[in-house]
Amino acid sequence: MKLIILNDYDQASEWAAKYIRNSILKFSPGPERYFTLGLPTGRTPMGCYKKLIEYFQNGKVSFQYVKTFNMDEYVGFPRDHPESYHSVMWSSFFKHVDIKEENAHILDGNATDLQAECEAFEEKIKAAGGIELFVGGVGPDGQIGFNEQGSSLVSRTRVKTLANNARFCDGNLSMVPTMALTVGMGTIMDAKEVMILITGAHKSFALYKAMEEGINHMWTVSVFQQHPQAVLVCDEDATLELRVKTVKYFKGMMHLHNKLVDPLPSVSK
Repeated sequence: MKLIILNDYDQASEWAAKYIRNSILKFSPGPERYFTLGLPTGRTPMGCYKKLIEYFQNGKVSFQYVKTFNMDEYVGFPRDHPESYHSVMWSSFFKHVDIKEENAHILDGNATDLQAECEAFEEKIKAAGGIELFVGGVGPDGQIGFNEQGSSLVSRTRVKTLANNARFCDGNLSMVPTMALTVGMGTIMDAKEVMILITGAHKSFALYKAMEEGINHMWTVSVFQQHPQAVLVCDEDATLELRVKTVKYFKGMMHLHNKLVDPLPSVSK
């Protein structure tokens, strides 16, 4: 498992965006061969999305032959609700690049049969050939998507009850979502590559659990210790709980890891 340590959130976001850009370019997608990308919502990836939009506008990457699968969605939020993940993804990323609407897959939290919606999502991923690169964020308690503490590490896309999300709806508990649809940890582990973004001091204990302790279903991020191609991208603040020798070791690898994001020929060329 690679740990990429950057100075701050902006640098971590830029490194992650370059990694996604390079992954798409190396794959060389086309009409008969789509690159399949798993994506998160939340606050953490927004800086990465901003950089990807910039790369698209500068002709350095195209999403014309990219299919995306978002990790999760709230149950019961209308699609046009400003806090639905469908709205967030389209307003912050999809509408600014050249991805086709039918290729941007987001779970439907208003489906008549939620379990059938989850099963269909799994089938769509299989039909697309599986996920090439799954990008995720992590919560302070180490959760990936809505795979909260105690989630099965081999789970698939499913309906999930939620802990307190009172930060939504101005704290009006009667309006706060209590369920969501989320891809499972087993679904994510099937991806050929996984990149997890971990930024901020409030995520430092989660990073410690991911890197320096064993695999534990109470900290679902720790399962990536068993993934053959996992990259964790963090800023300095997120390393506060790590041992000094751990930080020094991975910082010493940065001259090699930065080669992963060296410029490649742009699609415009």
